[in-house]
Amino acid sequence: MIIDIDSLPEEGVSVSKDYEFFSTDLIEENTVFLDPLHADVTVRRAGEELLIKGRITTRLSLICSRCLSPFEFRVDSRFDHVYLPEELEVERDQLDPVDVGRLYYHNRTLDLKEIILEQLNLTYPARPLCAEDCKGICPICGQIIKEGNCSCASGDADPRLEKLKTLLRDK
Repeated sequence: MIIDIDSLPEEGVSVSKDYEFFSTDLIEENTVFLDPLHADVTVRRAGEELLIKGRITTRLSLICSRCLSPFEFRVDSRFDHVYLPEELEVERDQLDPVDVGRLYYHNRTLDLKEIILEQLNLTYPARPLCAEDCKGICPICGQIIKEGNCSCASGDADPRLEKLKTLLRDK
């Protein structure tokens, strides 16, 4: 949804809408949407600044980075941004610390779908885990450990670390 800034009413606009994205639009391409992404966004104008507040919610299926099993990930994220006109954008080499986090709109328009997609991508965990204590996959047989005990001997330590083990025992 493209918002024309010049035709934005004084009281602003509120948008409550479901959005559909392709997995190729997302940071994690193996993502599957279990529910459509729902966004509630308000856009108000204060002089040349645009004040944008919103909330996005959805359910996704992600792949655990340890055991490679799919799991459900709930997104419920709020955001609050101020956008300035592109004419106020300063040169990259003249940025001071205050300017680093500033956002700008271009051509007197604002693409809400682009902002919502960016907010969704910011919610992804760096390492998706199905559970904090996920033990992953057995390095010997490849079985997912949480699904049952494998018959592999897990007590075998790396022989290169035996000297460290003796040091720890001596303390």
